[in-house]
Amino acid sequence: MTALTHIEIVVGAVRSPVLQAGPPDASEAVVFVHGNPGPKEDWTELLSLVGEFARAVAPDMPGYGAAEKPPDFDYTIGGYGDHLGGVLDQLGIRRAHLVLHDFGGPWGLAWAVKHPESFASATLIGTGTAIDYHWHRYARIWRTPVLGELFQATATRQGLRFLLGRENPKLPREAIDRIYTNTRSWATKRAILKLYRATPESLLATPAPALRDLDRPALVLWPTNDPYLPVEQAERQRQAFPSARIELLEGHGHWPFLEDPKQVASLVVPFLRAQTSAAAKSGESAEPADTTSTD
Repeated sequence: MTALTHIEIVVGAVRSPVLQAGPPDASEAVVFVHGNPGPKEDWTELLSLVGEFARAVAPDMPGYGAAEKPPDFDYTIGGYGDHLGGVLDQLGIRRAHLVLHDFGGPWGLAWAVKHPESFASATLIGTGTAIDYHWHRYARIWRTPVLGELFQATATRQGLRFLLGRENPKLPREAIDRIYTNTRSWATKRAILKLYRATPESLLATPAPALRDLDRPALVLWPTNDPYLPVEQAERQRQAFPSARIELLEGHGHWPFLEDPKQVASLVVPFLRAQTSAAAKSGESAEPADTTSTD
């Protein structure tokens, strides 16, 4: 496992700290994108493993972790997708293998659709293009004015331990405590409310047709006991990634890479090693053939 380095970048006046492993100047990278609640430290073990054979980066996205949380940031899927694009530009990454979880899925795929020439592959961990999906109960609460604010204002460490521990019994206590620590500021709570209120369920499926036309290599890992994103969504990812390899993670909850890091690494690392190796052999990692964005 390689050592991690911490760097600070600024995109549009918003500071996003980044964890990085592997060759720091490579133009091809594996890009880990957390969701709600993040933060980038969720990816520490996988980052270190991938850093043995490729550049690997994991940013804190606005509103989460140690990133800035300005009230006027565009807390929408499109806003986050554009911010991710700015992060990659700042880091000099021209070809990205995305590893996505939770809302990192919609954010990362929004970027991918706008930059198909730079989008190399996707690893989807309980996320993707949610098709015929209905929001989980917390999302419905957060999307409701007043009720969402009340729920956020009354959240406690013990309450979070009870709720997440009951719904994700394999999630370690320290992981639950980190979630609480990283979501207790009102700035993060405000980001969560804005994001969910800006995201109707139907919007989560919109990238599928464009992604299907690209048919990029994809690995889909879906925990069978995810209480927020049902396992039926796993097979639906073929509507966006027709050639996807789908692996069900039996008995795991929403954070399988924290619940069983070894099992997840045993699937993710070989896939990414194969993707980055194939790109290197074909010369694709040096420069994309077409650098024109579809913006």
